[in-house]
Amino acid sequence: MNGRNQAFSNDPVVENSLRHSIKDGVYFSFMTGGAESYFLAFAIFLHASTSTIGLLASLPPLLASSMQAVSAWLGRRFGHRKRIIVIGAWIQAFCLLPLAALPLYAPDDTGLLLISIVILYFCGPNLGAPQWTSLIGDLLPEARRGRFFATRTRYSSLASLGALALAGVTLNTFDLVDYTYWGFVSVFLISAIARCMSAYHLQAMHEPPARVVRFEPASIINLWRRIRHSDLIKFSVFFAAMQFAVAISGPYFTLYMLRDLGLSYFEFMTLTVASVVIQFLTLNRWGRLSDLFGNRLILITTGTIITLIPSMWLFSTNYFWLLTVQAISGLCWAGFTLSTTAFVYDLTPAEHRVGLFATHSILAAVGVFLGASLGAFLVQYVPTSISAFDFEVSVATPLLGLFLVSCFARILVAAVFLPTIQEVRRVRQMSMGGLIFRVTRMHPISGLIYDIVGRVLPSTPPAKNDKVLDQEEEENKDQDPPTR
Repeated sequence: MNGRNQAFSNDPVVENSLRHSIKDGVYFSFMTGGAESYFLAFAIFLHASTSTIGLLASLPPLLASSMQAVSAWLGRRFGHRKRIIVIGAWIQAFCLLPLAALPLYAPDDTGLLLISIVILYFCGPNLGAPQWTSLIGDLLPEARRGRFFATRTRYSSLASLGALALAGVTLNTFDLVDYTYWGFVSVFLISAIARCMSAYHLQAMHEPPARVVRFEPASIINLWRRIRHSDLIKFSVFFAAMQFAVAISGPYFTLYMLRDLGLSYFEFMTLTVASVVIQFLTLNRWGRLSDLFGNRLILITTGTIITLIPSMWLFSTNYFWLLTVQAISGLCWAGFTLSTTAFVYDLTPAEHRVGLFATHSILAAVGVFLGASLGAFLVQYVPTSISAFDFEVSVATPLLGLFLVSCFARILVAAVFLPTIQEVRRVRQMSMGGLIFRVTRMHPISGLIYDIVGRVLPSTPPAKNDKVLDQEEEENKDQDPPTR
């Protein structure tokens, strides 16, 4: 995990802080992989309704996003970013304790209390997120952003993968002996300990002086007037719209797998792990390609493919087909998430980064809430059979219709916004097909993905072979790319 062969800063104090940030990401991801990934499964275990599932996935992130404004106010009052970040981490860790005990002290009101506790759980990271963004933005050299975030996310994905697997095996083992609840208790307690370790590494980070976030309403109004037609706002609206389209179906895949397909916790875990494995295998590559070829190409390529992913769930319920779909999903979401995060950093000046990042996050949370709410509404009216001209098509669950609606919504968002996104930095040229090939060719497990999606995209110009391009990547590793 130390990765001493790859330095992110020449300043040893900053380098040490970035290493602590990577370890924080590992423990944080272990918590989310072990606990947060199973929140919906816990709700299903408690016999929550479909509407409760939708609210659990959408309402907490929306309400908790208001804590980002509180974070800015606290930053002015206390004058320290790190203190706010650490407090948010402790809040999140302790929320897992009443969550684990919920069926014991409130067996008849689990739905409402579950949502309330999860709201407070999300308030923790939202309290720290703007300050963390500002802190990392000050510590991290611009030329190393792609590789740092790729490295951090790669190790975090590995931790999330391990936690997912451990939690899945734990739940499956306890479920086999009819002690499923105590399986959830074990998972939540271990995850709380992991978040405490995350808080320790956050506390160990260095905080550069004189970059405290301010919260001044008049300034925010003036700032909004200046940036409402900027590339950041356009990008944030695109991101929020895509989150809306994704959230129409996103919360209900867990319900579909556990309730409608009747998968075991182990099978559910392996499907989830498949996506995380591919993210782990490709994130470092995505980061290097981001540094070389920019974020726009990655965003357009992955954003195009993820529009089709919900429709793939309609083709078959075969377990191995679902594994393939999850692998494709992991590949694309890894690149999409990394490129959107890097875009926000590219589009925000350091002095306004926290406020703008908070606005970006709040818009995304609104999109998730509206999308999941629309999904909860539509699922009540989506028919399970359609008849026309003596021809009838039937499906086992209305959730499949919801997946199709999400697919169409994603296509619409991509068609409207992706062509308008422009690269911020100077980058080298690369085709979409070449990008997919360069991500997948290093990993045999991803070969099938390239066969499926690579052929529908423009092919790589055969001017240079892979060995030459790899040499060029190494030569340009620490240099600014030439003008496009």
